[in-house]
Amino acid sequence: MKQSLSRRTVLTKLGLAAVAAAAAPAVNAAKTTVQKVLVKTEAPKDYDPTQHKWQMAFDVNRCIGCGHCVEACKQENNVPIGPYYRTWIERYIVTKPEPRSAETRGEVRVDSPEGGIHGFNDVPVPEADILQSFFVPKLCNLCEHSPCVQSCPVGATFDTPDGAVLVDPKYCIGCGFCIQACPYGCRFMNPITHTAEKCTLCYHRISRGLKPACVEVCPTQARIFGDLKNPVPDDPLQEFFKKNRVQTLKPHLGTDPRVQYANIDKEVR
Repeated sequence: MKQSLSRRTVLTKLGLAAVAAAAAPAVNAAKTTVQKVLVKTEAPKDYDPTQHKWQMAFDVNRCIGCGHCVEACKQENNVPIGPYYRTWIERYIVTKPEPRSAETRGEVRVDSPEGGIHGFNDVPVPEADILQSFFVPKLCNLCEHSPCVQSCPVGATFDTPDGAVLVDPKYCIGCGFCIQACPYGCRFMNPITHTAEKCTLCYHRISRGLKPACVEVCPTQARIFGDLKNPVPDDPLQEFFKKNRVQTLKPHLGTDPRVQYANIDKEVR
């Protein structure tokens, strides 16, 4: 979930960015190396990223807001305790319109207590006033044209050939530019390492043929994950695309997200 950085903090770190820019040739060379061998992803030596294209999709109708995915992600990826999430769940509550109103719906309330990790027990409005409610899982949108990659002054954030967007903490200077640039609020500053962090699709798992932790624990199969270059028999990802009309978040921004949603309401942002 998105965190704010003070203007003073950003300006202070601009000095670090300037120093890093002076070493741009060396940094660019390092970035090229990271892109080729993926040294910080813990991928197996025989893993070839050019032979895969990973895709994440969501069926909003299936999400029950249990929070198991958030908890699994925290444990699997050592996400710090507190308001730090690589994935989280938002609850949308659409109220009924006022009596004799010309509107077809009332106001929309969105909440995500503790990222939804403990589920959603309290309903903030009387049930009789609710027109519609649903849960929306969120994570890195894996943009084809990533603002975070474009804004990183040292090349620490980069696209991989198989569709992931990763952060190399070895080169990250903690300037926070990528956090500010992400229009989906998917990045945060790790309070322990002081480097930017986000969803990696559990790269250490998928490069070994396993599913991301959040997908593995989802009890309703609301999260659908697969490899577009290597479909399997009865591939759930291919079936999902055949049966659903899919959408992306904030398509008007031109980021071309690779994360797709089905049965999503117009109010989701």
